[in-house]
Amino acid sequence: MRASLAFFCSLVLTSLSVACADAPAHPAPASGGAAVVLHGHRFSVEIAADGPSREHGLMDRTSMPADHGMLFVFPSSAVQTFWMKDTLIPLDMLFLDAHHRIVTVQANAQPCKADPCEIYPSTQPARYVLELNGGVAAKLGVRDGDVAKFINVPPTTH
Repeated sequence: MRASLAFFCSLVLTSLSVACADAPAHPAPASGGAAVVLHGHRFSVEIAADGPSREHGLMDRTSMPADHGMLFVFPSSAVQTFWMKDTLIPLDMLFLDAHHRIVTVQANAQPCKADPCEIYPSTQPARYVLELNGGVAAKLGVRDGDVAKFINVPPTTH
């Protein structure tokens, strides 16, 4: 009986450790002080700089504070394409080049719960994508050519 119990506990612990190892990486929290400034407005950002965090993005979030966003960082500049699958809130997607200049604004992208979902590409190569609450870009007058300022974004990500 004791050997069976020990085997069962070992099996449970092994299963839990494997499940945790396979869990998707979470983006760096905004509490680390990373921010992006656009038109004088500071947005605290979560950094999505690896495959799992970029893939999950803002999925499953039911809200986001008005002064927050997510900054997606790619290893190199390329035409980037996003979609809104399993994203529950409207978002503005600002595609930025390596010099933090906005090259494309995809405004007020709407949630998508079932395929096929609309895709939102950049019109030029982009290294970063800043997602903000839908409508913020229009409210601030953000447009192509504007330059964002990065604050406390880790140097390996820009």
